[in-house]
Amino acid sequence: MAGLVGEFEVKLDGKGRFLFPSGLRKQLSPEAQEQFMLNKGFEECLTLYPMNEWEKLSAKLSKLNLFKPQNRMFYRLFHQGAKQIALDNAGRVLIPVMHMERVGLDKDVMLIAYNDRIEIWDKSKYFELIDGNMADFADLADEVMGDLGNDDNE
Repeated sequence: MAGLVGEFEVKLDGKGRFLFPSGLRKQLSPEAQEQFMLNKGFEECLTLYPMNEWEKLSAKLSKLNLFKPQNRMFYRLFHQGAKQIALDNAGRVLIPVMHMERVGLDKDVMLIAYNDRIEIWDKSKYFELIDGNMADFADLADEVMGDLGNDDNE
């Protein structure tokens, strides 16, 4: 997988399901199109990992030294609430109620795909976050990307 990209607006039905967008599904490798791991994200979203990407991340996390208290706490917090899910026969994802309540998902939802994951946001919260940070985008770009290309060790 070269990296997921795109914003997709979906609607939750009364049971907390949404139809997984075909444009997003086409970006996934064939072995990653059915099984996912749902987890809390940073800020106020959920994160959906294709299972092959979750396994890569889990392999990295398994190397943490769990004798260090901050590593143990991170490991616990990161995995707390993680749940394996699969697309149903109609190509829908069911978000458990506990996860919906955790981040305040209602009917209008945004799927934000980047790199190896898909964030699941309440639409209004997502656009509040984006709109609230657009004024600082140039400064953020300079801070994050300003030295890119100036390093001899690229």
